[in-house]
This record gives sequence, C-alpha cells and structure tokens, in this order.
Amino acid sequence: MPAGLICIARIGAPHGVRGAMRLWSFTAEPLAVMDYGPLATKDGARSFEIATARPAKDHLVVTLKGVATRDEAERLNGLELYVPRDRLPPTEDDEYYHADLIGLPAITPAGEPLGRVLAIHNFGAGDIIEIAPPQGATLLLPFTNAVVPTINLTAGHVVIELPTEIEGDTPNHPEA
Repeated sequence: MPAGLICIARIGAPHGVRGAMRLWSFTAEPLAVMDYGPLATKDGARSFEIATARPAKDHLVVTLKGVATRDEAERLNGLELYVPRDRLPPTEDDEYYHADLIGLPAITPAGEPLGRVLAIHNFGAGDIIEIAPPQGATLLLPFTNAVVPTINLTAGHVVIELPTEIEGDTPNHPEA
C-alpha cells in the first residue's frame, strides 16, 4: 500500500438494481466518508466519488458516480477505499488513528522492548491491540487504558502493561 493512505470504507453487496451498494464506513460519523473527496483503491489505480448516501441499519447505502447497474456494483463488492492521511482531520488529545500506531515499538513500563504494534482489531467486544514480539506468537491484548497506559507518538512508542496472567508474575501461595 502506498505510504500515507488510510482505509476509510469497504464496499459491500449491491442494494437494489440501479447500482446502489452497501458501504461500511470506518469514520467516526459514518456519513463523514463523503467529506474526503474521491476514494481510491489500495493500489491507487481506481478512484470513486460517492454520489448519494443514506444511513441503513449498520452501514450506508450509497451510489457511486459511474456505477449504474447491479452488475457493476457487484464487481466492487469487498473493495476497500482509501484516502491520503493528510485529508483526515487532526485528532484530539488522547485520540489516535489506528494507522498511526501500526508499526510502533511496544515497550514495558520499565522501557524493555516487547515487540511492535501489528494491528488494532475489533471483533465486537472492544478494541484489541496485537503486538508482534521478536519471536513467538503475537499477543492479543485489550486496548484499554489499563493495558496501554501510554501512547507517545512523539517518542514513537506505546507502553504495554501486561496483565499478570500473561506476564507470569502471579505469585505462588504455598500451603502452610
């Protein structure tokens, strides 16, 4: 993916017969997806403009300029749409774009390296941060203030407070 592109939407199945389609917007306010101008494919080879959009149950129903039939809409199903990072609004304090965190070193509160941020996921029960250690399986941790107490974009790292169950610091209590 070209540097500086952020995925802000994914096209879903067609809706009706006149080229409308479902669109999952990854913007905080779903209809804000229309505010960023043309949306491009990951490789930048194709560009689309949203002509109309309306909210539906858990997605938007949109029409794209130049897409007039169900067959044309069907060929776009699953396509992710991107905009340059500089088109996104600045974040507030304690707000971050997931893309700004991907690749950052993850360290312990003592400054020891843990790995790198591989991804931020949401499987329906809250955000999960995935950390890739230098070796071994990746760690999937709750993306909460308790587990990720510090994100320092200036210093270029995130601090991870491993839960004691993972860290292995659960003390043994021998029977008396």
